Amino acid sequence: MKRIRVLLAEDHNVVREGLRLLLGAQPDIEVVGEATTGREAVAVARNTSPDVAVLDISMPELDGLQAAVQIRRECPDTRILILSMHESDTYFFRALEAGAAGYVLKKAASDDLISALRAVNRGEAFFYPSLARKLLDTYLSQSAPDIHTGPPGYQELSEREREIMHLIVSGLSNQEIAERLIISASTVQTHRTNILHKLDIKTTIDLVRYAIRHGIIEA
Repeated sequence: MKRIRVLLAEDHNVVREGLRLLLGAQPDIEVVGEATTGREAVAVARNTSPDVAVLDISMPELDGLQAAVQIRRECPDTRILILSMHESDTYFFRALEAGAAGYVLKKAASDDLISALRAVNRGEAFFYPSLARKLLDTYLSQSAPDIHTGPPGYQELSEREREIMHLIVSGLSNQEIAERLIISASTVQTHRTNILHKLDIKTTIDLVRYAIRHGIIEA
């Protein structure tokens, strides 16, 4: 089994130790590097090329968002997961702009961090539940773009693909979408793959940015 190689960057030693123990207990996760500052995180990422970098949003020298930008530039295959105490839409969307694929609240890290790591390693996005609900409510309260005048590539999507796309960018997993639409999770994954191909997008987080940029959902 190929393990998920993780960089853990957190300036509080006790918190970092707890997170390392949490991750180390998972058979499919390996912590390959640690850092206490944003600048150190960039250097460790450069040397270890982790699959996922878990970055505290508040670190000295460079904060987690600044470090994320540099890591994405130097290690484009490394996915970024932001760890934050801020339950704020503003911080979340700043994290997206910095290239993060997920955002985990520190108060829920013991429950969410493992799931988030696995999700972003698969190329999916991870939203904390209150934001996922907000994005879904935003979509349900507004009209979908006209298929003839919508953003680039949108008109190529089938009605079912557009429906699934909106659920994806609202933060629902394949299984949650499958249960909502009464189809199989494998069918959802097939639609997800087709959507990314038709829009010429590589990952789910890029799909979220596409939806925000073109007004399909609101930041």
